[in-house]
Amino acid sequence: MIKPASLRKALVAAIPSLDAEPDKLAVFIDQGSIVATGTRSLSFEYRYTAHALVMDFAGDADGVFIALIEWARKNQPDLVTNPDERAHGITFEVDILNHATADLSIKLALTEGVAVTTGPDGSRVVVTCPLR
Repeated sequence: MIKPASLRKALVAAIPSLDAEPDKLAVFIDQGSIVATGTRSLSFEYRYTAHALVMDFAGDADGVFIALIEWARKNQPDLVTNPDERAHGITFEVDILNHATADLSIKLALTEGVAVTTGPDGSRVVVTCPLR
């Protein structure tokens, strides 16, 4: 899976304070599943919820969400182009800690295809296809 690391990189680039304090950003995966078709191919698709947690955030949340939308347009475009996915594909919760800081909990419904083929020597060749 390559999208969680890519998401983290995009958020750190958009929020300079996270570069200085990387422990204030956690990215992990919730509710993952694997979808395989049962055909001869071992190819499959990861389906999961990426969960980004920005802790003790003191900036403008708009900057965070703009970075998320920019990332989604490039890496999971259906989250912004498909009306059904748009409705629930990116969700968030905010825990207001005090008058200046909050924890932002953001969830994105993501997929990644994994193509598995057999090499000339019989070995498995695995290619992750990050775009949906």
